[in-house]
Amino acid sequence: MNKDMAAQAAKKDGFIAALDQSGGSTPKALKLYGIDESAWSNEAEMFDLVHQMRARIIKSPAFTGDKVMGAILFEQTMDRDIDGTPTAQYLWEKRHVVPFLKVDSGLAEANDGVKLMKPMPALDALLKRAVAKGIFGTKMRSVIDAANPKGIAAVVDQQFQVGKQILAHGLVPIIEPEVTISIPDKAAAEDILLAEIKKHLDDVPSGKQVMLKLTLPAKANLYKPLIDDPRVMRVVALSGGYSRDDANEKLRHNVGMIASFSRALTEGLSAKQSDAQFDAALASAIDSIFQASSVKAAA
Repeated sequence: MNKDMAAQAAKKDGFIAALDQSGGSTPKALKLYGIDESAWSNEAEMFDLVHQMRARIIKSPAFTGDKVMGAILFEQTMDRDIDGTPTAQYLWEKRHVVPFLKVDSGLAEANDGVKLMKPMPALDALLKRAVAKGIFGTKMRSVIDAANPKGIAAVVDQQFQVGKQILAHGLVPIIEPEVTISIPDKAAAEDILLAEIKKHLDDVPSGKQVMLKLTLPAKANLYKPLIDDPRVMRVVALSGGYSRDDANEKLRHNVGMIASFSRALTEGLSAKQSDAQFDAALASAIDSIFQASSVKAAA
């Protein structure tokens, strides 16, 4: 493990940029960026366009380790270059941003109020490639749609089982059991989730740490016990559909939690903007998310 990356991931002020939209979410991300589906005729062209968008973000003057602690990449982004340098290497060497990789293969069908991750038979091979390309950690997402104890237990069990597989490769897993923000029993689901995560932290191998990516909770500071747990390197928040302003405001009330925003980061960016307009809009977004992530006491 790269000790400089580990120190930055664990301690540095800042947030994680989630640049990991995959096949299913890429058309929506491009549409929000001002590129309609008529701009591509096949998946390869679509991924070319989204890589151009991501490269524009990464190369922007404000996108540095001063405020962006890390960035989560899609597998195809990891396999591509920026100005002739592999993306993960470019992130760390040129921008001083810690590279993470999304490793899940999407969601299975809903059952017991949750969506587990699909099986990942090629995960070990992907993790070996990630290590070779200089990736520091990984991210994998499940979804919780109800306060169903059986379903939530299954989600957390799967996440930690795969997490141990990731740890064995010397990578730090970001465990992401997302609670859907619109469900009526969100607070109850989060209470169950907290209890399940606490139980599974006992299974983290000695000397290892995991990261947690969690929906901004209904009750401020609900996840403070996880933030304070020595087996947890960092607890980061997903925006989950909240606007950037709403997500930042909720984040300010959760001491020690930092952002890992995707859509809330790129909100307001457009392919039609000049470089000066784009850089200014991105700098403003980064500043606001950095400030919300850096609050040390409850607002």
